[in-house]
Amino acid sequence: MHAIEELLPILPYEILKKSAELPLKPAPVTLQGQYVKLVPLIPARDAAALFAVSNGQPARLGERTVEAYDADALIWRFMWEGPFATVEDFNTRLEQQCAGANTLPLCVLDVATEQPVGMTTFMSNSPENLKIELGGIWYSPLVQGTHANTEATYLMLGYAFELGYCRVEWKCNDRNYRSRRAALRMGFQFEGIQESHMIVKGRSRDTAWFRMLAHEWSFAKAQLETLLYG
Repeated sequence: MHAIEELLPILPYEILKKSAELPLKPAPVTLQGQYVKLVPLIPARDAAALFAVSNGQPARLGERTVEAYDADALIWRFMWEGPFATVEDFNTRLEQQCAGANTLPLCVLDVATEQPVGMTTFMSNSPENLKIELGGIWYSPLVQGTHANTEATYLMLGYAFELGYCRVEWKCNDRNYRSRRAALRMGFQFEGIQESHMIVKGRSRDTAWFRMLAHEWSFAKAQLETLLYG
């Protein structure tokens, strides 16, 4: 059967117009929350401060402190690269991320202290399909277990759907159980496992796929606001 009725309806003009207007490289944006603030990453400004809270050395955030820790286990094990031996190596990687054709890395600042505490990224942007991914996410142990990741994700989801995106993706190593739990807790829907999806740090990676669609945002938004501010 080849009847045209087998296809889904043509999308409304307003949606198709968005798919033609949105840039491949997301435009710089600052997103302000109650607990965190997201600003476009500038390696020359942010690398040293981010390195200091992610390299395993003791660190302080206001009254909160962490002793020396295993940076690989707590931050970098499931990331593309890291841990980094020097701030110069780290800065080089940040510059590469910022130069991506379809990415916007964001530095996450703690509102109370204005101190960088992690990173998150709009990535794999596909404006012609009105989909974008939240990825490259890591946080210092100083804020792991706090509202930082939840609020940053909340702000990014709201901004993406406000721009007109229809689908926001979240992908992670199948064995990254912390990331998988976080995606579900924040309202993403699990779509399955793509086996041998890529090679990362010399190892084959099976990837867990999650997504949120535009029509699901209002419910997820209410749930996130309850988690954050309820």
